[in-house]
Amino acid sequence: MQSSMFRMALILGLLSAVGPFAIDMYLPALPQIAEDLNSTQAVAQQTLSIYFLVFGIAQMIYGPMADALGRRRPLMIGVGVFLVASIGAILAPDMTTLIIARAFQAFGAATLMVVPRAIVRDMSSGPDATRMMAAIMIVISVSPMLAPMFGSGVLAFAGWRMIFACLAAAAVLALALILFVLPETLPRDARQPVRADAMLRGLWTLLRSGKFMGLSMIGGFSMASFFVYLAAAPFVYAEDFQLSPTGFSFVFAVNAIGFFTASQFAGYLGEKLGMERLIAFGVTGFVFAIGLLTLVLALGGVSLPVVVIGLFFANAFHGVVMPTAMVMSLDPHPEIAGLASSLGGTIQMLTGAVMIAVFGPLFAMGSLGMVGAIAICGLLGWVAAFLALPRLRLALRP
Repeated sequence: MQSSMFRMALILGLLSAVGPFAIDMYLPALPQIAEDLNSTQAVAQQTLSIYFLVFGIAQMIYGPMADALGRRRPLMIGVGVFLVASIGAILAPDMTTLIIARAFQAFGAATLMVVPRAIVRDMSSGPDATRMMAAIMIVISVSPMLAPMFGSGVLAFAGWRMIFACLAAAAVLALALILFVLPETLPRDARQPVRADAMLRGLWTLLRSGKFMGLSMIGGFSMASFFVYLAAAPFVYAEDFQLSPTGFSFVFAVNAIGFFTASQFAGYLGEKLGMERLIAFGVTGFVFAIGLLTLVLALGGVSLPVVVIGLFFANAFHGVVMPTAMVMSLDPHPEIAGLASSLGGTIQMLTGAVMIAVFGPLFAMGSLGMVGAIAICGLLGWVAAFLALPRLRLALRP
């Protein structure tokens, strides 16, 4: 049983990593893309914003589709769209075309966020599901460490268009995994036809669930802090610390290691502490770590080691929050796991896209602006946890 769960987690992790690769691999190339396509930093950042926006909205399509058609067919459709869009990005003659191609990439990649989470819920729940989600996170978390390095290597020898060629190749490999390796986990008799009335009832159930919405917003603000970092870091590290694309990729990898390492203890800690208490501990630790880093930078302690070390510890707290919040939000709704997964994912991605737009002006302040924006996202996540998790309120009661 354990070996089959690990095998499935590895397959789902490889599939889920395609989406993060589509973000992380081209980050070192953002300044070059802006220059090559005669555009600006602000417009180049829109290739991230549009990706997150469409990625979030598209999840509302794939969730009900996965509940109606099974898990494999929506995956094949989405990865096919991603493949075509990647080819469009390779050929993009200007920034407008690239932004459109990125939108379609996001539309396709959204299936790789929704369906794997629903498959996890098909197979297990509670701490077991958290372990499986954490195992998936092993593979996903490797992408922030390897993708920027791989992207900077490609950039050095072949230019930014080859990065999208590599993403197209990844889509081909993902299709092969889905067609020949991934089993169907949703039996025909458990499928829910796509009916507007049933979908609206399901949405109403989820939207009225304070626990589901609270956990989704915890995940949303956690994700938003990461998205703010993604949008600002390539330019902040290049301008404040004069890092090359290769240097940026190494710094980015260090920050990812904190998340990756902590996520592997999420299942164990969830059993020992309780999943709700673990999330409360994680969001509180993140706010403390990122708040301390913001204070140090505001007092004039701006240096590359300070920023990297501070973000490393902050991301470690995120590592226990994200997989646990995902599992907890889906546990009470097994009959509409696909819809719950898609709505939760949509909330998370739209929160991230909005936060990038809201805090964009702060990025001009360099490291302090970037870290300050991340701190605000963390604080909002803590407020969501305070409202949704009784254990956190009890811990703070005199």
